[in-house]
Amino acid sequence: MPSDDFVVSNTSPLLNLALIDRLDLLRSQFSGITIPEHVWTELTTGDVGLDSLTELRDDGFLSVVEVEESELFREIAHEIDVGETAAICYAIDADADLLLIDERDGRRVARRHDLTVTGAIGILLRGANTGEVALETELDALRDAGFWISDELYSKVLAEVDRE
Repeated sequence: MPSDDFVVSNTSPLLNLALIDRLDLLRSQFSGITIPEHVWTELTTGDVGLDSLTELRDDGFLSVVEVEESELFREIAHEIDVGETAAICYAIDADADLLLIDERDGRRVARRHDLTVTGAIGILLRGANTGEVALETELDALRDAGFWISDELYSKVLAEVDRE
């Protein structure tokens, strides 16, 4: 059953799940996801997963919102890219329950602002724990798609699902 948590996402988790054709996991885990216009612009600059992402937006699962470029926005933008900045600022302003973000620097900034974060790997792990995902297969697919996962993290994530 999808969670009613208020979820905001950055570009990378959506794009990475689209690369391995696993956007379906978002629907099974969440009732909807909100993204800033900046993130939508980043997602639509390429062709990868564009049809699936557009479908998610058109049927209302993915909501696109404007984010004001506030003082906090300008401050954070010096550390990370504009999509990450917009996602973090919106998550803070809207009091999001969860922020989907993959990049290390973005996660660091988000945690500094007391946001709860997860990313593509966390979504896959959740799916593995409900039996929807063959985790090793999907982690390998992410790696094949160009998503860097250290051997240490790879092993750690596989061990997490073994504990469930």
